Amino acid sequence: MAGSLTVACVQVNAGPEIEPNLHTVGDLILRAREAGADFITTPENVGMVVQGRARVLERARPEQDHPAIPFFQDLARRTGAWLLAGSLAVRLDGEDRAANRSLLFSPDGSIAARYDKIHMFDVDLANGESYRESATFRPGDKAVLAQTPWGGVGMTVCYDLRFAHLYRTLAQAGASILTVPSAFTVPTGRAHWHVLLRARAIETGCFVIAPAQCGTHDAGRTTYGHSLIVSPWGEILADGGEEPGIVTARLDLGEIEKARGMVPSLRHDRGFAPPAL
Repeated sequence: MAGSLTVACVQVNAGPEIEPNLHTVGDLILRAREAGADFITTPENVGMVVQGRARVLERARPEQDHPAIPFFQDLARRTGAWLLAGSLAVRLDGEDRAANRSLLFSPDGSIAARYDKIHMFDVDLANGESYRESATFRPGDKAVLAQTPWGGVGMTVCYDLRFAHLYRTLAQAGASILTVPSAFTVPTGRAHWHVLLRARAIETGCFVIAPAQCGTHDAGRTTYGHSLIVSPWGEILADGGEEPGIVTARLDLGEIEKARGMVPSLRHDRGFAPPAL
């Protein structure tokens, strides 16, 4: 695959109310476009970070009524860039849960692809933090490969990062770029964020773009930041650090085939029997 593009990660510290968050992220998206970005990505929960099931569902809206969607559509048209709304809380008809939905907008403002986060963050951390994402969100059940001028974009969200088979499946289906919008906790971010993102890039021979939330949010929740852009060889091309802002990198798509040619593991799968119990 030949060609190149400039990508941007927009890093934010989202609060509990949608409108102020959209204003903040919109300004950063415009800055990213001024910096030359062709593909601009934003984090998980870009519309709001709010604690508590009842408060999330109170603010979540169906897709047709969600204020963030026409906002991002207008920004895509104004900038002429491809734009990823990392994820929004989208209320589901007939259910007392929402989808944690990532949306990709084309430059004409249309929704090019939707992906509902598959893997739910249901964990108890050693520092006392506890999360039950499945109580609020219905997990998705479909992998999504979006078509763009730069090839396939495999869409994932945050905790999906720990499930390597999803990324391998996307790469073997034709992904050249993988998106991982996230709101990683600080303890898990310090321990695993960089190494997991580099591993997913190395295993698949894809560019990995991972825009992240950062700082202290509603009810004292903290997120790790460090939005990353990673090459197919596992090199970190940009790191967003710990404060809101943007980072960009120029991607040479020829690096994909170069990396896969040196280590062609995507073509070397073999079936095997599981271990006996």
